[in-house]
Amino acid sequence: MVDHSFFTRVIAWQQVSGRKGLPWQATHDPYRIWLSEIMLQQTQVSTVIDYYQRFLASFPDVKSLADASTEAVLAHWSGLGYYARARNLHKAARMVMEEFAGQFPGAPEALVRLPGIGRSTANAIAAFAFGVPAPILDGNVKRVLMRHLGIEAPPTGAALEQRLWAVVHDRVPADATHAQMIAYTQGMMDLGNMVCARSKPACQLCPVASDCEALHRGLQNVIPLPKPKKTVPERETVMAVWQHDGQLALQKRPDTGIWGGLWSFPEYPAVDDVPGGKGQLLPAFMHVFTHFKLHITPLLMQGPNIPQDLSLQWFPLADALALGLPQPIRRIIETIAASQQEYRLQSRT
Repeated sequence: MVDHSFFTRVIAWQQVSGRKGLPWQATHDPYRIWLSEIMLQQTQVSTVIDYYQRFLASFPDVKSLADASTEAVLAHWSGLGYYARARNLHKAARMVMEEFAGQFPGAPEALVRLPGIGRSTANAIAAFAFGVPAPILDGNVKRVLMRHLGIEAPPTGAALEQRLWAVVHDRVPADATHAQMIAYTQGMMDLGNMVCARSKPACQLCPVASDCEALHRGLQNVIPLPKPKKTVPERETVMAVWQHDGQLALQKRPDTGIWGGLWSFPEYPAVDDVPGGKGQLLPAFMHVFTHFKLHITPLLMQGPNIPQDLSLQWFPLADALALGLPQPIRRIIETIAASQQEYRLQSRT
C-alpha cells in the first residue's frame, strides 16, 4: 500500500506557510491558470505579476486572446523574454476556440496537445482548475524529490525523468479532492522555491525533512549533482540605430527564430559594415540567451537616409516603446529616450 503521508504533510505545510494572495490563486478559471503557468516558466513570480495583470486587462478571456493580432500579443509580452511562449500562447488560444469550442479541456492528455504545454504544465492546469489528481514535475519538484529520495545524480536524463514521474504519481491519492490538489500542487511549487532551494536549503522548515535521505546522509547541499558544464558560446553584433526628427527606424524580424515577430534594429558584424557607419557608439552591453551570450554594440546614426533594402519603418519613441520589443532593444530605446529627456531639461536651465 502506498504511503500518502508525504502528500498530507505538504498540504498541511502549504496551508500555513505557503504563498498566498497571488493574483492567479483566487480562481478556478483554466484560462487564467494557464496564462500564469506559461508566464511563470523560467520567470520569477515578482516579475510575472505586473505582466499577468496587464495581459488580462487587454485579453480577459481566451476568445479575446484568440481574436487578437500576433503583434498585439507580442507587444504585451515585450520584456518578459522567451517569446516562443507568447507565440504558442496565441496559437493555443485559437486552438481552444476552434477545436474545443472555446472551453479548456480538463484532461491533461488533451491539454498537452496545446502548443507550449508540456506534461507538467498540463498537469498543473488540470489540478488547479479541475481538481484532477495529476502531479507536477518541474525543476523545483525534481530537486525536492531527488533530495528526499537521496538520488546522487544530475537532474537530467530520460531514465531519471521516468523514475521521478512514477514517484510523483504514487504520492498523489487517486481520490484526492480539488482543494487538496490545489494545496498540494502549490505546496510542491512553494517547497522547491522557498525551502528546498538550490543553495542553502532551509531543512529546518521542511515538512518532509524527517524522512529526507539527503538530510539524513548530510547531502542536502550536494544533491542534485551539478550538470556537466558546457562552454557557452559568445557572439558580437552591432545594432544600427537610425534616428531622425524624434523617430527611430525599426524592422520586424521573421516569425521564426530568435525574437521572432518582434521589432528590432538591423544587425551587422562590425561598425565598418554599417552603411554610412559614422555615428555615435552607445554603451555596449551583454544579453544572455539560454544557449549563448550576445555582446551588443549600438551605433546611433542621425538622418533620414536609411537603407531601402531593410524594410525599416519609422516610429516616434513613444510608439516604438509600445511595440513588441526584445528586452535589449527596449533597453537601447529607453537609453535614447532618457538621454533626450536629460538634454531637454538642461536646455531649460
